[in-house]
Parts: sequence; C-alpha cells; structure tokens
Amino acid sequence: MRDGWIGVDLDGTLAKYDGWQGHKAIGEPIPAMVERVKRWLAEGRDVRILTARVCARQATHERYEAIVAIEKWCSEHLGRVLALTSEKDFKMIELWDDRCVQVIPNTGERADGRAA
Repeated sequence: MRDGWIGVDLDGTLAKYDGWQGHKAIGEPIPAMVERVKRWLAEGRDVRILTARVCARQATHERYEAIVAIEKWCSEHLGRVLALTSEKDFKMIELWDDRCVQVIPNTGERADGRAA
C-alpha cells in the first residue's frame, strides 16, 4: 500500500446529489468515480470517504444514521465499506470533491487560471 490516503467526497462526487434529503438518503452511484475508486482499491490504495455527514458536530443519532447508510451504500456499490471521516490530515495525498477549488501552492492563485 502506498503512503497516504485519497479522500473522496460522497455527495456530488461519488453519489449523485440533488439537494439535501436527509442523513439516510444517498444518491445513485456516479459510474466513473465508482470505477476509479474500485481501481484504486484493487491497487491497494487507502481510499476514504470525506463527508460532513459524519462530522462530530452532528447530533449523535443523525451521525449514526449517516454512518449506517453510507456503509450500506459502500457495500452495495463498492463491494466493501470504506473508512469515513470529516477531517483531512497530513497523510491525505488527494481530495476528490465537487466543491473544491485547487490553488497553486504558496500563491493563492487558482490552478485552473480563472479569476478568484
């Protein structure tokens, strides 16, 4: 296994997202991303779902319901349960997310060249 882990957002990245419908509602899989994650797993990569649904600030019962729903979704669509987190750390090497804007290190400039 390579050092570090890859974070993958759930809503809008790994699963379709059409607006908030509750902690237990998870959209259909996004085929290209599911295949990418399966490929990484087959390569022995550490892939984790990074989602606010499991944030410690959630009410305990809502967090628990989200964990159960996400684990079921993972089993069904990825063939295994992935680790869940709402935090990044120094071992995270990539983050795949529909809301991120990549910046050029140490510049504050967008990597895609668009104006801020």
